[in-house]
Amino acid sequence: MSDHPEATPGRGAIAQAADVRTMFDRIVPRYDLVNRIMTGGRDVAWRKMVAKQVAAVDAVQQHVIDVATGTGDLAFAIQDAGVKQVTGVDFSPEMINAAQRKLARHQPGVTFQVADGMDLPFSDDTFDACTISFGLRNMVDYEAAIREMTRVLRPGGRFICLEMTPFRRPLLGPLFRVYFERLVPVVGGVLSGNLRAYKYLPRSVRSFPRAHDLAELMRHTGLEDVRYQLLGFGTVAIHSGSKPENR
Repeated sequence: MSDHPEATPGRGAIAQAADVRTMFDRIVPRYDLVNRIMTGGRDVAWRKMVAKQVAAVDAVQQHVIDVATGTGDLAFAIQDAGVKQVTGVDFSPEMINAAQRKLARHQPGVTFQVADGMDLPFSDDTFDACTISFGLRNMVDYEAAIREMTRVLRPGGRFICLEMTPFRRPLLGPLFRVYFERLVPVVGGVLSGNLRAYKYLPRSVRSFPRAHDLAELMRHTGLEDVRYQLLGFGTVAIHSGSKPENR
């Protein structure tokens, strides 16, 4: 992601791209560990669910792009689900370095490169599926980001997004807010050495569209067959949609 202007409130990330990149570069060493602790390990299961959806996409020889790949966990889960060719991209060089260090433990077929999710260096109609996990929140314009990821999909290709969603259940809401807005920043800050990054997390989720609203935004960009599934007691959602065949 390049240094785009600061987002319009409610339209994109609550921080500028350069600040988000720097923040993620700094938390790489403990990034995976904090994810496991914060979700009780459920993030692994959620990524496997996304990977299963990707593997079900109808294509002779699938080529999938994983945007905001981080340390590559979803890219490798997609490979484990049976996809032969996966390209992971992230705007954080340190995240990509961490992902590349994992390559030796996996079969060939996954590659990583530094690239801007808002301006992907690929031709139109290149990939059979595009995934993004816990990364759309950090893009300065959600609609523009979805359009760009759709651009590189072949007609009929599938866009799949795994993301946290604002939690608004009246009974569990107060308890979750104490956990997510007070405990998570402390634990994440101690383990990563970057309290600011884990204070940013709950604020970025709070400002993100609710699952229904994100589905409507996806339809507005032109995606078809849009659907979503709530997970984690309604704190996480998997959204998906298809690029029209005639586009």
